[in-house]
Amino acid sequence: MAHNKYSFAVILVLMLACARAHAASQNIVNIDELRREVEELRQQTIARDGQACASQRDVNIALTDRFGPDAPVATHSGDLQIGGLVQVWYYNIQNDPKSWENAVAVQGSGPTTFGSNGADSNSGFAVRRAELTFDLKIHENISAFVMVDPAAETLRPSFPSNQGIFTNAGFVPLANVPLAGCLCTATSGNPRNGAVQNGSGLLGPFLQEAYINYHDEVPHHDFSIGQLKRRIGEEGYRDDGALDFAERAMITQPARETDLGLQMHGTWYCDRVQYWLGVFDGAGTAFQRRAARADDNSSKDVLGSLALRPVWDDCFWGSLEFGDSYLRGLGGQSGPRDPINNPVNGLNRLTTDQIMHYAWLYYAPGGALRGSWLRGEWGQIQDRFAPGEVVTGLFNYTTAPAPFNIQGWLVSAGYKLSNSVYSDSIGSWFKPLEFTFRHEEMQNLFYHDLVETDRRLDAFWTRVFTAGINYYIMGNNAKLQINYNWVGEQHDSLGDRQVREVRNNNLILGFQVGF
Repeated sequence: MAHNKYSFAVILVLMLACARAHAASQNIVNIDELRREVEELRQQTIARDGQACASQRDVNIALTDRFGPDAPVATHSGDLQIGGLVQVWYYNIQNDPKSWENAVAVQGSGPTTFGSNGADSNSGFAVRRAELTFDLKIHENISAFVMVDPAAETLRPSFPSNQGIFTNAGFVPLANVPLAGCLCTATSGNPRNGAVQNGSGLLGPFLQEAYINYHDEVPHHDFSIGQLKRRIGEEGYRDDGALDFAERAMITQPARETDLGLQMHGTWYCDRVQYWLGVFDGAGTAFQRRAARADDNSSKDVLGSLALRPVWDDCFWGSLEFGDSYLRGLGGQSGPRDPINNPVNGLNRLTTDQIMHYAWLYYAPGGALRGSWLRGEWGQIQDRFAPGEVVTGLFNYTTAPAPFNIQGWLVSAGYKLSNSVYSDSIGSWFKPLEFTFRHEEMQNLFYHDLVETDRRLDAFWTRVFTAGINYYIMGNNAKLQINYNWVGEQHDSLGDRQVREVRNNNLILGFQVGF
């Protein structure tokens, strides 16, 4: 019996040992399977991570390489659109070293104090415009617009003529520095030539426009306040990238200047009737910078402008627009007859009625004549130069200059093949061509009067014929322009008024990219 007990105990111990061994072996199997499962999961995770990184790289590349209109711009608040315009020129000018004022004829010797045109007759390259625009819509009724142009700080000859007074030469004469003859020519000591040669002179404004616009609250009207383009004429107000020629006409360049003020715009009947009313500082004279400066008196310029479109985009009649702009203000402040020898505190300039009056017409026929267009514009400027700003002839200083009243006009025409009836039958290389022509005249040459030499200035004419070709690669966003300007100055050799015609015809090759 005892033997059986011991045998049962031994069997029981052996059974328990076998059970423990089996359980241990099962645990080993489970651990190995778990390790294999973990390894499989790890490999699957690595593969998924690699696919995610590759997808993220694809997204980054797609965003980085994206180009074209309406690309997203990140801002802290609002909807921002960024644009710009780059115009690069090569220009070649007939090299006439003498200016419109014939100093040799006046003084009987040369070289003389006046009459050098050397710096303004050199050919070269120029960045005509390098505009950046920022248009921010911060609210459904409020937006802000800013445009800067670093190229405005570039010094270069003026166009289409390198004589006379213009606003496109990249600088404005220094205050209280007398200029000779036509306000732009003389020896290297003259501000015009000295500015080109030595990089001196007052540069044009880096900040072109900066204003806030309020819209869609008052039906058919919007309001802008800040530094902006005044609605004066047609070509002066038009965007720089939409010009038919490389440079604006002589008479429309003063109208392009921006000013500080408030302007209301109204539009009716799908833009068929538009009008503008504005109030601006009007600082300085007609050919000086008005932007980016404080007003020089308390009076303000008042502007009214109207544009009418009896027909527009009609298949048969085409498009017709005509309009009129009128700006009037009071320049200067009270002062003595001789503000140089007997000055007073303040602006040191006699009060003057400042007037800018422009009228224009545009017609682009439809039907068989579609693709052709015709423009005409006339302008009148009344103002007064600052004391001592002009010195002509035998050192005739205008100490108390009298007001001047000058005029100018232009007629231009063009034919754009891509809009013509032949657009489907001509080759793809010729379709982007547009042929243009312009005739313009302006009283932009000033010389002392033969009777009142220290006060009155007589205005002479410049006449320019321009032939051009535009090649539209991508509309106004990418185009080539070729202009040749035949320039002629009105000349007279009576008495002390010895003036001449300059050999200053010029060629402009321009390349434009806008975005």
